[in-house]
Amino acid sequence: MKQAYLFVHFRIEESVDGEQVYFSLSRDGFNWEMVNGGNLILESTLGECNVRDCTIIRTKTGKYFILATDLGYRRNFNGKYKGSWNEISRYGSNHLVLWESDDLVHWRPQRMVNFGNDFGCLWAPDIIYDSKNNDYIVHWSSSHVSNNYGPKKIYYSLTKDFSEFSKADVLYEKEDSGVIDSAMYEEDGQYYLFVKSEGNPEIIILLKSDFITGPFTRVTAFDVEMAKLEQGQFEAATAVKTEDGRWLLFLDYYGKIKNEHGYIPFIGDSLSTGVFIRSDKDFSFPYPFKHGTILTITPEEYERVKNAFPN
Repeated sequence: MKQAYLFVHFRIEESVDGEQVYFSLSRDGFNWEMVNGGNLILESTLGECNVRDCTIIRTKTGKYFILATDLGYRRNFNGKYKGSWNEISRYGSNHLVLWESDDLVHWRPQRMVNFGNDFGCLWAPDIIYDSKNNDYIVHWSSSHVSNNYGPKKIYYSLTKDFSEFSKADVLYEKEDSGVIDSAMYEEDGQYYLFVKSEGNPEIIILLKSDFITGPFTRVTAFDVEMAKLEQGQFEAATAVKTEDGRWLLFLDYYGKIKNEHGYIPFIGDSLSTGVFIRSDKDFSFPYPFKHGTILTITPEEYERVKNAFPN
């Protein structure tokens, strides 16, 4: 084994503690195991004191950063947000939550990252390294004052150190609907962007570009497998490349059958073809993971995390 995998996520909203940072490990990307007995790893104590939609990256300096949405759905939905997702879209998560570590075990106190007052809720951050410019691109979905907090777009900001961030700009917008939950990957010099389309269709779509900030065009072959899924029931795509070169894609099922909530797996030979096949029987999860990302780690990092947070 030359590589292993760390899944950083939150749990279904059975309790307030479900909306915090959880870790899971895998040796192969298919079979996942609990970390810390399935208990949280990081707990937010600022903002709404809950987080969702976790993402993680290892920088070229060897540091690790986690970003997340500052939102307590279970804590605040029926009170502060009046039982309305529209209220959340306009007044929720004013900052992104950030943690920093040198070893995946010891984490510095959380910080809050602000991108100005013109955004509605800062949803679902993701991070990709731009090797051409030595920047990290943080991207997320938001409503914005410019269209009266209407259909959401994907925005991005550049940073070299996760302390200073550039002014936000639009990464991708869809003409006939809002888009959320962006996840970007590089393969053979091209960039592939998964997003959740909020209409026409209401499902995950895949886009590609020669440039990390676009413009992006649709990979229509990806739509074939997505057409088999019920619209409006999946979000939060995340993917990882295995040691044998295949890509594993996970879509978060949040739909009508509550006891089936969690990630649904797909397997593809490459991002470029856009062909992914649903493969539930090839995977195992200890409990339903919710919106997160996967970091490829070394066997040494795998053992370090497992030993630091035993079950």
